[in-house]
Amino acid sequence: MRELLSIMARLRAADGCPWDKEQSFASIAPYTIEEAYEVADAIERGDMQHLKDELGDLLFQVVFHAQIASEARQFDFEAVAGAICDKLLRRHPHVFGASGPLTPAEQSVAWEQIKAAERGAAAKPEPSHLDGVPQALPALMRAFKLSKRAARVGFDFEHASQTADKVAEELAEVRDAAAHSALANAAGATKEIFEEIGDLLFAAANLARKLDVDAEAALRSANTKFERRFRGMESLAAQRGEIFADLNLDAQERLWQEVKRGE
Repeated sequence: MRELLSIMARLRAADGCPWDKEQSFASIAPYTIEEAYEVADAIERGDMQHLKDELGDLLFQVVFHAQIASEARQFDFEAVAGAICDKLLRRHPHVFGASGPLTPAEQSVAWEQIKAAERGAAAKPEPSHLDGVPQALPALMRAFKLSKRAARVGFDFEHASQTADKVAEELAEVRDAAAHSALANAAGATKEIFEEIGDLLFAAANLARKLDVDAEAALRSANTKFERRFRGMESLAAQRGEIFADLNLDAQERLWQEVKRGE
C-alpha cells in the first residue's frame, strides 16, 4: 500500500506524468465508475485473475482521488481509510459493541436505522426520506433505491402482484402515447412517450425490488444474454453463407429461435 501511494505521488509530482498531473476529481470520476463496472463484470464471469486486476484498478482510483485531495490539503488516503473504519465500527454494534448478536434480518433493519440517524445528523433544513440517494447512480439503480426508500415509510404496494399490475398500467399508457403520437405527429406527443417510457422503467425497477431482484444486475444479465444470442445468429448465418443484415425479419427470427434451442 505504501508503494502504491508513493507511485501515485510521484505521478502527480512536478516532474511526473503530464496526463496524471492535469487530472481532477471530475475528470477521473468517469474512470472510477468504469472500473467499478469492470469489477462487477469480472465477478459475473467468475474470472478471478481479471477480478484481481480490476480490484487493483479500482483501488488505484481511490488512491488517485485521495492524492488530489491531499494536494489541496482537504484529506489524504489515511483519512479515507480511517473514515471507513469508523463507519464500519459504528454500523456494526452487534459485532464491535454491546448490542449482542443479530439475525441477518435484524442486522439489515439496524443498519438502515443507523444510516438514517447519520443522515439526520447532517440533514438539510427540510430533510427528506430520499436524502442520500446519489444523483450520479445509473438511472435503473437509482430508481430501485428511491422506491426502496419510499417503501420504508409505507409508500409501497402491499403485494408484488399489485406492482406487476402497475407495470401493465404503465405499458398501456406507453401504447396510448405511441398511438396518439402517430395521429398527432407532434413534438408534444413525443415528449409524452418519453415520460411514459420513464414511468414504465421506474415501475419495472420497483417490481424487481418487490421480487427481491437486483434490477441493475438483472438488466446486465439480459444484455449479456442478448449479445450472446445475437452473435450466435450472426455466426449461424455466416456458416450458411448468408449475410445476416440481408435476411428479412422472419429469417432472423428463425435463427434466434434456433440459437435459443441450442442453449
